[in-house]
Amino acid sequence: MWSVGWFAAAGWAGVFALVAGPAPHRVWGACAAVGYLCAAGAALRPRGCGRPSVGLALAGAVAVPLLVLLVCGGAQSEVGVIERSGVLTLRQAHPYLTAPRTVAEVTPYLPGMAVFGLPGAVLGDGARPQRLMGDARLWCAAAFLGCVWAALREARRGRAHGGPAPGGAGWRSGGSAGRPAEGAAGRARDGWAGRPAGGTGRRGAVGTFVASPVVALPLCVSGVDLPLTGLLFLALVYAARRRPVAAGLALAAACSLKWTAWPAVAVAVALLAHRGGAGAAVRAGAVAVGGTVAVVLPSAVLAPGPLVAQVFAFPTGRGPWETPAASPLPGRLLADLGPGGWYAAVALLATGGLAVAVSLLVRPPSGLVPAADRLAAGLCAAFLLAPAGRFGYLALPVALAVLARLAADRGTAGPTHGTGVPAPPRPRTVPSPACRTP
Repeated sequence: MWSVGWFAAAGWAGVFALVAGPAPHRVWGACAAVGYLCAAGAALRPRGCGRPSVGLALAGAVAVPLLVLLVCGGAQSEVGVIERSGVLTLRQAHPYLTAPRTVAEVTPYLPGMAVFGLPGAVLGDGARPQRLMGDARLWCAAAFLGCVWAALREARRGRAHGGPAPGGAGWRSGGSAGRPAEGAAGRARDGWAGRPAGGTGRRGAVGTFVASPVVALPLCVSGVDLPLTGLLFLALVYAARRRPVAAGLALAAACSLKWTAWPAVAVAVALLAHRGGAGAAVRAGAVAVGGTVAVVLPSAVLAPGPLVAQVFAFPTGRGPWETPAASPLPGRLLADLGPGGWYAAVALLATGGLAVAVSLLVRPPSGLVPAADRLAAGLCAAFLLAPAGRFGYLALPVALAVLARLAADRGTAGPTHGTGVPAPPRPRTVPSPACRTP
């Protein structure tokens, strides 16, 4: 199965190498195709399904193309936009040009995204090592990987100390209160302690996911959505672990990058209300909203017109510049029919958002995986029905759904607030009488 997956990824990368329009995508496709083929070859060998194949995939799909693109200066336009935002933020305390003349001069991100351009602005255009270290992709990737590491560590800590696990609390009924089910044996089986038999463990699973085209391609050519993905994942893990302040801070950081993260506040609040009560939900929401306002307000005061035109009007196809996000998705096809089609797309988008909101009230998510799935469904609907969008945007909800399953405790269902009922016990193997020692 490992070899089949790597062969499929090689085919996907090969398509990019042959038919992709942007040059960075072709570079990534050529390098990644070779890396995936090498990983598939390693997986065909006996005992080759683990670390060797994952390492080859990471080298070919992430390390090599990223290094080539950094040295050659190849990147999507978003990288230059983020780096310019960092420079403008240092000069004028907000990241927006007052009168952009071309699409390349538009900054369609909220002020928080400029953080990833600050290293380049501080390092300047000095020697090549300095320029490379200031590349926004490196800092976007570091933020994503740091958030994933922190989220998985938080999930592991919950199981190790008997706290509520993200996907549910791995408690067993009976015995002392606060006693984690199966202890170290259960954690070992789930891949946290040692290496489970017959697989690569969760570290290998995370490495495989990072090497997959879903993460490797944006990491190498753009990276702009990776910090958003990591922060949303981290916020949901904190919410599932009943840490409202930490969840609110992660949400505030995400919501100050792109306004597409704002629906995550409702999902995290609903999850906290279900698992920790109304007080925890209110605290998380207050921290999220307050933190976002604190980051966005200075730019809204200094440059209200550019912020509205570039951050809200431009991505929805209502600005004076034509957005390059023109994939033939349903919302875009409707918007191309004229003003009536644009309003129809917006109406469908609002209907989808209302449906998700009602689902959160009627049946709030009970754990990390249901919350991630609900957020992923809402984001998919938004990206499909928005008047402007790209197929690549769908990588964000896919990543959230996959990461949630990597972090969640397998086969558990968490207790809800106020029930006091622990999760049902996992089946335990009882030795037969013939195997018992006298």
